[in-house]
Amino acid sequence: MCSEGVAMDATIFQQLADRAVSMGPVVLVRGLQLQRPSDVVETSALSVDDKRTILAAWASDLYALNSKPALRQLPGTPEPVSIDDVREALVELDRRYHS
Repeated sequence: MCSEGVAMDATIFQQLADRAVSMGPVVLVRGLQLQRPSDVVETSALSVDDKRTILAAWASDLYALNSKPALRQLPGTPEPVSIDDVREALVELDRRYHS
């Protein structure tokens, strides 16, 4: 395969990976009524690993609002939440499942 083909494959793969990363949490929350990070901790419909995945994604810069980096909004949620709320939910998840 020529170097252009390899570069093109790498670009396509990266785009698919980026899309999967950004959609992963959205797929997990689809159909659930999760409005706040604490809702993720409380739901029984998700495994601990899925909860951690959602909260970690929610905390990432990918979901930071432009011009308001302290706020995050996961697609499918009604309003932005503070990064502190997401961190508190992660701490609570750890407290519950690693005690």
